[in-house]
Amino acid sequence: MSLISTNPATSQRIHIYGSYTSVHIEASLKQAHEAFLGWRELSPKHRAKHLKSLARSLRSQLDDLADLITTEVGKPIAQSRAEIEKCAKVCDYYARHGVAFLAKEHPSGAHRHARVLYEPLGTILAIMPWNFPFWQVFRAAIPAIMAGNTVVLKHASNVSGCALAIEQVFHDAAVPEGLLHTLLIPAENVEALINDPRIHGVTMTGSTEAGRKVAAMAGATLKPGVFELGGSDPYIILEDADLDLAAEVCAASRLTNSGQSCVSAKRFIVINKVKAAFQKKLVACMAAYNVGEPFEPNTEVGPMARHDLRDELHAQVTKSVSQGAKVLLGGEPLDQPGWYYPPTVLSRVTKGMPAYDDEMFGPVAAVIGVKNESEAIKVANDTPFGLGAAIFTKNKRHARDLAPELDVGMVFVNEAVKSDPALPFGGIKQSGYGRELGIEGIRAFVNVKTLWVE
Repeated sequence: MSLISTNPATSQRIHIYGSYTSVHIEASLKQAHEAFLGWRELSPKHRAKHLKSLARSLRSQLDDLADLITTEVGKPIAQSRAEIEKCAKVCDYYARHGVAFLAKEHPSGAHRHARVLYEPLGTILAIMPWNFPFWQVFRAAIPAIMAGNTVVLKHASNVSGCALAIEQVFHDAAVPEGLLHTLLIPAENVEALINDPRIHGVTMTGSTEAGRKVAAMAGATLKPGVFELGGSDPYIILEDADLDLAAEVCAASRLTNSGQSCVSAKRFIVINKVKAAFQKKLVACMAAYNVGEPFEPNTEVGPMARHDLRDELHAQVTKSVSQGAKVLLGGEPLDQPGWYYPPTVLSRVTKGMPAYDDEMFGPVAAVIGVKNESEAIKVANDTPFGLGAAIFTKNKRHARDLAPELDVGMVFVNEAVKSDPALPFGGIKQSGYGRELGIEGIRAFVNVKTLWVE
């Protein structure tokens, strides 16, 4: 089976990659396992030195790697450069803090001779998506590698060039051979990998539907997993919110990566008393974003990554409008080469519409009016997803009191939901389970071992 990379800005084919043979897969698994046997023996302090080398390798190739992201995904070039720098920062973070995170501990109240150890498991399978083709790999892989594991990467087929470049970054950093292997394989090969005894855990970022299937495979083999899946993040705008700030932050979040982010703002839940004013400001902010060729330095919104994604998004918009939603901005694919969809704002969104019920994975904002704060919380939680949420209010103390009422893994106040190397990242409900980043991320794939010595 062939894996095809296509330029979303032109719809022209970039490259056709052949799927790896069973011989190649076997050799990669063998090398990853053998690399693990040596890597786990290195002290965390020595592993940290190799992470610093990875950070240097990324920064030394930043422009070329960013160009590759933009070519394969259509991401505006400034955002692609920021993505590579963020990968370097996660290497820096775990190089700086990983030693402490993995140190043996004496739990409060435990017997004086008891200790808790954190030891690596083995080789981890990372199944990653296309929308942040470097960051999501490094976000998952670097904590696991710092913990003493090795990683094999099954990336999305449309970013095979990025997948191979990631492997090359590790090679160029002169880290021990075999810490990360890229496997160019179709989705149907995943189950055999999970069943292989040399795979000791699975981490996946992707759709909820795919996550259910992979989680079931991992569960059948009793292998631990971390799953970061879909999201329909609610952004609640309360009556006392700074509407200029809210509109600016909401627009920026909704249009990051041309709207193709699991944690971007999806549903804007607004108290009716300020809905008209907020909508006007949101439309103005989103209309001001420059849509264009992603290599142009002033482009802020590029094409969507695949034509089927654009078609699905437009079908969601069309159905929502047919059910009573009102288009305030955009709403039609751009008539030009490439898979462009303009910043779009839908108002009068109600339950039963795709804009209310489903994840809109593109530059479309759904505005939902509510009578009061309690209804806002109810609507925010009225979704199968539970990744992130944001609250906009001038009363920060009140926002802290509201945060526990939201059924999500992350709550931000007067700020967009985002990932940070120091903070646990992940969701609940159909948005998955487990956490990446922070101390929780490095301990996601370790053997938490109790040791008692008399």
